[in-house]
Amino acid sequence: MSVLIRVEQAAFGYGGRAVIAGADLEIRRGDFLGIVGPNGGGKTTLFRGILGLLAPLAGRVERAGARLGYVPQRETLDAIYPLRVEDVVRMGAYAGLRGLRWLSAAQRAAAARAIERVGLAGEARAPFASLSGGQRQRALLARALLAEPNVLLLDEPTSGVDRGAQRRILDLLVELNARDGLAVLLVSHQLGLLRETAREVLWVADGRVLRGPARELLAPEGLDRLFGAAPFAEGG
Repeated sequence: MSVLIRVEQAAFGYGGRAVIAGADLEIRRGDFLGIVGPNGGGKTTLFRGILGLLAPLAGRVERAGARLGYVPQRETLDAIYPLRVEDVVRMGAYAGLRGLRWLSAAQRAAAARAIERVGLAGEARAPFASLSGGQRQRALLARALLAEPNVLLLDEPTSGVDRGAQRRILDLLVELNARDGLAVLLVSHQLGLLRETAREVLWVADGRVLRGPARELLAPEGLDRLFGAAPFAEGG
């Protein structure tokens, strides 16, 4: 399968100081990767580097084949502002517009399909602020899908939502990965859910990145080998 993103001997950090160094990584069509590690270990820094929010301090990142979709952990939209779900989702099309233009009928139809795809057709005209945490995450996923990405990056998509909502979000990601071939990368502390869904994980700790099968590295013995007898807590 073709390489969508290639990271070669890359270092990422802040103020000229590297948090991650010597990272080598290829992201291909159909990959499903969890980005996990102890708090402060550098997983957010790596995620931001892959996404392009951080320029590498050394090495390089190639994204020539990538169309990126991004789902943030929390939406910063003011809850007082009267945006409907369909308004939020349609924002995903504006990046492709030049100048001040209205969305075309085809783009509005694509937004409606994305909303239906994530199971929110009945909430399309509901205020975004009225949605539950899990519904908001699905709306943000629909917004990301409107850009027709082949790489989907998600920052703690199941954080702060109940177990049922977590399951629905991850089931949807598995479907998008299997049916559409989207490469999925998600930062998560939910190790139990990742064991069931991600094929591989990127363990990020002490400035290094290790890639391996999720079922092996996230098993208790795998955690012990990586971080000793007491790795970070599964929920934190």
